Amino acid sequence: MEQIKENKMGTKPMLPLLISMSLPAMFSMLVQALYNIVDSIFVSRLGVNALAAVSLAFPVQTLMIAVAVGTGVGINSLIARRLGEHRQEEANSAASHGMFLGLFSWIPFLIFGFVGVAPFMRMFSESSEVVSMGIDYLSIVSILSVGSFVEIACEKTLQATGNMVYPMLFQLSGAITNIILDPIFIFGLLGVPAMGVAGAAIATVIGQIVSMIFALLVLFFKDHNVQIQLRGFRFRWQTIKDIYAVGLPSIVMQAISSFLNMGLNGILAGFSDTAVAVLGAYFKLQSFIFMPAFGLNQGLMPIMGYNYGARKKHRLISATRMGMIGMLILMAIGMALFMLFPEQLLNIFKESGQTAADPEMLRIGIPALRIISFCFLPAAVGILFSTVFQATGMGMRSLIISLLRQMVLLLPAAWLLSLTGEVTNVWFAFPIAEVIACVVSIFLFLDLYRKHIRTME
Repeated sequence: MEQIKENKMGTKPMLPLLISMSLPAMFSMLVQALYNIVDSIFVSRLGVNALAAVSLAFPVQTLMIAVAVGTGVGINSLIARRLGEHRQEEANSAASHGMFLGLFSWIPFLIFGFVGVAPFMRMFSESSEVVSMGIDYLSIVSILSVGSFVEIACEKTLQATGNMVYPMLFQLSGAITNIILDPIFIFGLLGVPAMGVAGAAIATVIGQIVSMIFALLVLFFKDHNVQIQLRGFRFRWQTIKDIYAVGLPSIVMQAISSFLNMGLNGILAGFSDTAVAVLGAYFKLQSFIFMPAFGLNQGLMPIMGYNYGARKKHRLISATRMGMIGMLILMAIGMALFMLFPEQLLNIFKESGQTAADPEMLRIGIPALRIISFCFLPAAVGILFSTVFQATGMGMRSLIISLLRQMVLLLPAAWLLSLTGEVTNVWFAFPIAEVIACVVSIFLFLDLYRKHIRTME
């Protein structure tokens, strides 16, 4: 079994390999983006305040995903490298650790759901309606988020072995469940009482739990290139250290997005709740571009990690080159859509009974989408090189890029531009930050190549 997977990631022609590894992940991430936006579409039918409430909750959801996916990235990278080095027992150990680390990662958010949600929501809005709906939504998605943490650990474990189909099916099962249940629970269909934004949260966590159950059944009852060993399991600190050498920078890197979102919400709340809703709509819309790009990365990472571990320089470089081309194509399509059709995209978020989105939302949102889209192409370069750094065990370099893009550059730039008193100027912070971070990521990659890749056999 191990030899089959080695032949696939170590010898199969790169383009067919990359397509077979990335397309399932891209499709599953596209579905994930779909069910993220479906949540907001249904919620927006309840009014702008409902959309603002869910938008304010979004940073905490982003933080949960950051912890789950960051830990999963560490698991993925370690398993792929150990398989490439033919160290099967250590690959099995990393997979076993991943199950427990996924479960333990949920506990802080369980506690936050009980004691931290109300103070958090009151920090960002003075509207009692927005705060009340936000508390209802965020409490549920925090307390019952265990499904997301465990499913992502299973998903990343299988992706590290080259299996991209089952992870796609895991996400698809959860997404379909959520999409079906959203209107039923939000508006009260089929005899179910209307629950508003709380119904959207319940649909979300049920979808996550369905994905988790499916993932656990596949992981424990199907044959894979790694074996989960729960009986007699003991934590090995070296394995945890190896996982979080890549995973912790990835967690911080993705958690930065959460803190960035909170910071931007705080800045935009000084203008209006509608400006906050526009930011929330943007993040949902851009996920249709960035999620497939991250799916491409999911296909690339085990290929890069395996061939880096196997010291196959030409295959590592080939994967990087093809990944860059694919990433730029995806982002160019996204930029064209945001530039040409901003009004049509925003009209997705219209209130029930209305023919178009709120006029104030269109006034703020149309220039916002066009301006922000200028950041997509430089973002493609930074994202691709961050994946190279993670796959080769150099997670700290990814962290540097993310810190530059979001905390060091974007958030301060947004604050400074907000001092002009014109909300449109705030959106220019996005392309400014991405261009500078793109240049830095190129220099960091060239340094990695000189020190670690050029001398590979």
